[in-house]
Amino acid sequence: MKNVAVIGYGVVGSGTVELFEKNRESISKKVGRDCDIKYIVDLRDFPDSPFADRMVKDFNTVLEDDEIEVVAEVIGGIEPAYTFTKKALEKGKSVVTSNKELVANKGAQLLDIAHKHNCNYLFEASVGGGIPIIRPLNKCLAGNSIEQISGILNGTTNFILTKMIREQMDFESALSLAQQLGYAEKDPTADIEGHDACRKICILGSLAYGKHIYPNQVHCSGISHIAAEDIAYAESAGYAIKLIGSVKPVGDGRVGDNEKVSAIVCPRLVSKRNMLSTVEGVYNAISVTGDGVGDVMFYGQGAGKLPTASAVVGDIIDCLKHKGRSVMISWEDNHDENYVVDHRTVETAMYVRINSEDAAALKSAISEMFGKLTYIERPNRPKNELAFITPTMTESEIDANLAILSHSADIMSRIRLL
Repeated sequence: MKNVAVIGYGVVGSGTVELFEKNRESISKKVGRDCDIKYIVDLRDFPDSPFADRMVKDFNTVLEDDEIEVVAEVIGGIEPAYTFTKKALEKGKSVVTSNKELVANKGAQLLDIAHKHNCNYLFEASVGGGIPIIRPLNKCLAGNSIEQISGILNGTTNFILTKMIREQMDFESALSLAQQLGYAEKDPTADIEGHDACRKICILGSLAYGKHIYPNQVHCSGISHIAAEDIAYAESAGYAIKLIGSVKPVGDGRVGDNEKVSAIVCPRLVSKRNMLSTVEGVYNAISVTGDGVGDVMFYGQGAGKLPTASAVVGDIIDCLKHKGRSVMISWEDNHDENYVVDHRTVETAMYVRINSEDAAALKSAISEMFGKLTYIERPNRPKNELAFITPTMTESEIDANLAILSHSADIMSRIRLL
């Protein structure tokens, strides 16, 4: 029975078709009945593809075919993906996707539509590529109150930072290499400015805490301003700089009707004692802390044709096995602008690098501002440069002190600690 359609025949779409067809016999055994891909929808022509006979250009062909049970949406972006997904779900066809932008912005709505029409909307591939994280959060860790999720959620930025750390490359050279190797897009903004990681932490936070977290509610900063000097100071002090997405409850560690969450994506100094500091190259890692299980880590290739296709195909199998039944991934829609707290109200410690004509003379003034802090060194530190780590305090307090300090020195870098 040909009961699957794939929408989009790019990197992930072609990988999905390739992996499904390669393992179709074993997939059919797992499902308990014959299954196959009937349609591949793409506006482009692929005359040399071994699957050219399955290519169609009109999504309505899929929509009006009652044999199609599952649609794999792998085109990315909000539109037309949202319209296609909504129409398929309203027809009672389950949809699986790798589209983190769509899930992060429309997930609550699409999950609600799926439940109303007794089908499924699954998105394991939207976070971490081939790393299993959505199912573990929804099932294996469901008995826990999730105290925090932190992770390296973007392989491109992790590759760039790894090159800066290991080979002393500057940011522009490391980015150029990432583009040459196909890890970074021609326009790398979504990766290097943290937007991609932001969408993923929104999905994880929404699932963990039961209310939709929208990307525009989350403070997001990227790695484009990380300098070689910052890498050197971090190394000397026993840290690695990583782009980290994190989300956690604010208050007693549990999210209830009146509770809020803290969510942020930013570079952080990660202690070498933390396993996240050892994750290199294009790999991703997600750390989850539960009140019962403690700390668990999910690690693997966070992107790529076949790793992402692996997660898509896994969701297809799940939908085929649960035809006519919902597997109950859900969270509430939420437009409370105060649900995600202002990042400036959250306590953190901060690495700060300054330049001043008389940096040494500023030490006593800096100590008066911050109290007990830690000065750090790097090889060949110039006399006009100082770097220090503040004590833990609210970010607004740190900002206020740095505003005063800026009258006497140039604030060159400020990076939060994890």
